[in-house]
Amino acid sequence: MQLGVFAKTFSGDRPDKILAACKNAGFGLAQYNMSCSGLDALPTSISDEASAQIRYASHTTGVKIAAVSATYNMTDPDHDRRKVGRNAFKTIAENAAGIGTELMTVCSGSMDPHDKWRRHPTNDEPQSWTEMCREFEIILDYAEQHEIMVGVEPEDANIVNSAPKALRLLKHFPGSRIRIVFDPANIIESVPVESRQRAIDEALDILGPEIIIAHAKDRLDDGSIAPAGAGIIRWSHVLLGLSQIGFHGPLIAHGISESDAPAVAKFLGHELEQL
Repeated sequence: MQLGVFAKTFSGDRPDKILAACKNAGFGLAQYNMSCSGLDALPTSISDEASAQIRYASHTTGVKIAAVSATYNMTDPDHDRRKVGRNAFKTIAENAAGIGTELMTVCSGSMDPHDKWRRHPTNDEPQSWTEMCREFEIILDYAEQHEIMVGVEPEDANIVNSAPKALRLLKHFPGSRIRIVFDPANIIESVPVESRQRAIDEALDILGPEIIIAHAKDRLDDGSIAPAGAGIIRWSHVLLGLSQIGFHGPLIAHGISESDAPAVAKFLGHELEQL
């Protein structure tokens, strides 16, 4: 596995400074966010110069761009707002190769009209699933045109909120460019203490080869986010499980502060060495 970090962990709006900070903290990969280039996270346009700056920064620092975040509310009840997000996805897709990556990450969204990270009672209704799939059809066309993969992260507040729902999405689009972002802290968010490890193991078993990138954040007993190694997740077990399903891709730390980053890199690096 290759160790990386969310680029926006580090403050600033220059890719050379951001990726140098990633490198200095001990990471060789970054999941990029366009805000790290002084743009909106969901930009209306990306200049050739902006793409070239990211690519050059990656080359000079040696920090590869594992993915670019393109997260918007794919089931936003406000269709105009959803269109803005979709157009931003298209813009990033058009520039992904120039930036130096073949992977964009998204979430499946929530029917909540104000917050894509807040669960809504209608998320589990059949019509909401249908709405989400229509949106995926559109962005998968963009993905096909620009030869990128779409990493979907199961999130407790979203429509795809579990490993079984992620598998259902994969089966709905067989042979598509959809892959899974595996985050064990998301998998256990609403799971009783005694069932957490089993839930992670079952998710790995269900999603297996469709996992394209893994996230490394942790949780405390009260459910709040913590840096990897400071919470309840048994990382030795998780990383062994990822290895056993043949996953050798990016492991991206997030949910951390800039000051946390070196210690997290050291912890995860040590855990990977133990494999």
